[in-house]
Amino acid sequence: MKHMTKVRGLSAACLLTVPILLSGCGLFGSESAAVDPPPEEIEAQMLEISGSTTLDTGVFGPVAEDTGAAAGTGQQEAIAPGERTTVYLQDSNGLLAPVALKLPEGDSNTMLKDSLTALVSKGAYASTVPEGFSGVLPTGTEVQNVSIDKNKIAVVEFNSVFNEYKPADERTILEAITWTLTGQEGIEGVQLWVDGKKLTEMPLQGTPLDHPLSRSFGINLPRNGPVLMNSTAVTVYFSAATPDGTQQYYVPVTRFVPAGEDRVKAALNELIAGPESAGGLEMVMTGGTAIDSVEAGQNGVVTVSLTDDMFEDAQNVPAEMLESVVLTVAQNADDAPVQIRLNGQETVTGTDNVNYGQPVSAPEYVNALAL
Repeated sequence: MKHMTKVRGLSAACLLTVPILLSGCGLFGSESAAVDPPPEEIEAQMLEISGSTTLDTGVFGPVAEDTGAAAGTGQQEAIAPGERTTVYLQDSNGLLAPVALKLPEGDSNTMLKDSLTALVSKGAYASTVPEGFSGVLPTGTEVQNVSIDKNKIAVVEFNSVFNEYKPADERTILEAITWTLTGQEGIEGVQLWVDGKKLTEMPLQGTPLDHPLSRSFGINLPRNGPVLMNSTAVTVYFSAATPDGTQQYYVPVTRFVPAGEDRVKAALNELIAGPESAGGLEMVMTGGTAIDSVEAGQNGVVTVSLTDDMFEDAQNVPAEMLESVVLTVAQNADDAPVQIRLNGQETVTGTDNVNYGQPVSAPEYVNALAL
């Protein structure tokens, strides 16, 4: 979506109007996945894969086919470009989620350093972190420098306090750093240094760092499920709510599917299957949702055709359900805009009054939560 001109708009969380979310319960039930390192064979495979897919700018609004401009939606004031920086923080369930923070303006290098400083527990930007979220880097960690090399690798230099993390937090720390930096334009991988020395592996659990980390490293891996030796990692977006139940937000979860399957269709099937039990994630699809087809058009728009008897007329469909589809498709299809067909209807109206039957792009700020 980098080629399209867009109007910046509200975050996904701000656009939701489904009252049931405020109770902390999901639309169709609440369950979740606990995170745990994958088997060593799968871990090695993930570390060797290069490249990344990031959600680019846009809003949950129709993309005009003649100009490529996205129309903003919602009643609150739109967020201007550059006002926020997306970082990956740990929620009260121990899961990482993208959170759009208001950090001081500065040059690109300063902004990159600040985005990582925001990951420091009880750090300089702790006051900007919404309640229920926290940074995962050890208190006292300093980001000494961030530079981008010719291969689009972000080289990050920390002080020695970085090494003082708990062993159980090792993978979470790597995921948070990697997903925070690769969400920025022009960064495809991450390499870590501590006190002037390049890390070839993490100091406590020994996670290999001989290859730069990219988003293929995964995020919020499920603890349970079949071990697929010849597999592909896909990322799906489930829903969660803050501890007080007043704010809804999206959480990316990596799933493993058989290699060779269509990535987008496989990801949507995982979205329909729902999160694993226990942990705070919520179902966003109904038990009756099924995929008819997934087609990529010549104009780059991905058309997702679904059936669901609960919404026969494709009207007043929960926005959370439709937004999760858009986020999941964009994450697995190079930020492609998405249009949804439901029960054969070309007009699919969400509870946010957006017609998802027209091309819709993923938002620049997925979770712009109030403090």
